[in-house]
Order: sequence, then C-alpha cells, then structure tokens
Amino acid sequence: MTIRVAVIEDQKDTREMLAVLINGNDGYECVATYEHAEDAIKGIPDLEPDVVLADIHLPGLSGTESVKKLKTLCPEIQFIMCTSLEDTDNIFNALQAGATGYITKSTTPAKIIEAIADAYSGGSPMSSQIARKVITFFQKNTEKVNKELDKLSAREQEILEYLSKGYRYKEIAAMLFINIETVRKHIHNIYDKLQVNSRTDALNKVYPKN
Repeated sequence: MTIRVAVIEDQKDTREMLAVLINGNDGYECVATYEHAEDAIKGIPDLEPDVVLADIHLPGLSGTESVKKLKTLCPEIQFIMCTSLEDTDNIFNALQAGATGYITKSTTPAKIIEAIADAYSGGSPMSSQIARKVITFFQKNTEKVNKELDKLSAREQEILEYLSKGYRYKEIAAMLFINIETVRKHIHNIYDKLQVNSRTDALNKVYPKN
C-alpha cells in the first residue's frame, strides 16, 4: 500500500526537497505540492491524500488556519506541521487546529519519512525538542494547579470542581447534602484564599488555559 502525501510549503527549495524525499522512498508518493494555503484548501479535498506536511509561516493564510479548514473538510487526513517555529503558542495552536504531528525543518530525511508513517498508522509524531516543550508546558501548569489547590481544604476543592463543571450553588448543596448558605461560605473562603473576586477568576487561577 502506498502512502499518499501532499506538501504545503512556500519555500521552493524545501518544497521540492520534500517531494523528492517522499517519492524516493518505496511505499510513498507525493501527490501534490502547494506554495499557498489557499490553493491547498482548493486542491486537497479532491486529491484526498493520506498525510499532509504543512509549514506554518505561509504568505496569506497560515498553515495552521489551512489545517483547521481542511480538517473540517477532510477529517480522515492526517496533518503534520513541518516548520522552523518551536514556540508553545504555535505548537498548541496547530494541535488544536487538528494537526496530529509537529516536526521541525531540521528533522533528518529518515525521521520525516518515519513521521509520515507514524501519522498514517495513527501516531502523533513530534521532534524531540517539540515533545520536550509539550511536556514542560504540562508539568509547569500541573505544578501551578497543585500549588493553588493546596491552599484549599478538601471540601473547598470539591466545591471548586463542581463550579468548574457549571453547577449552581443550589445543585452543589444538594449533591453534598449541605445547605446553600454553607456552600456560599465555602465559596467565600475559596475566593479569599485564592485572592480572587469571582467564579471565573478562581477557575482561571486554578485551572489555567495557558
């Protein structure tokens, strides 16, 4: 079985190198290359490649935006970002847009082919430095969450978790078999300990999004 690959890359030398690399390996075929994301969005749905390698920094629409649009049109396609950008914002924006892999342009040719095969087989290939950034991000946020939660009693943590799920005071009181005034008192204590003034501020402090 041949893995069909498309490339979205504005740099001509890199675009041609990737095409030659893909076509030079048995079991792989580069079915199309695109300089602009807009052209890729028009062409890829008809070609239905198995995997798409996409740069992020493109003229016009970004690679991340193109993946977001194409993933909606072609959910079965696997997208790998192949870029020189290594900051966490770009990494997570791309993954949230629908990319299943993220590799850097410094990745060796053999590793690029391996990443394509991995994505095709259901994996999520990442360059080692990208994987380290992802792990560090979650470790830092976990440490921050734990530090804030340690300020609260077990009951207060329980009530905050219910708040995070959207429950109202009355519903929380019923589930915990306490009266609503007790819930209000606990929430007042939560706000005081976290030094916040609202439910939203409390949740953002304990469960940060970034």
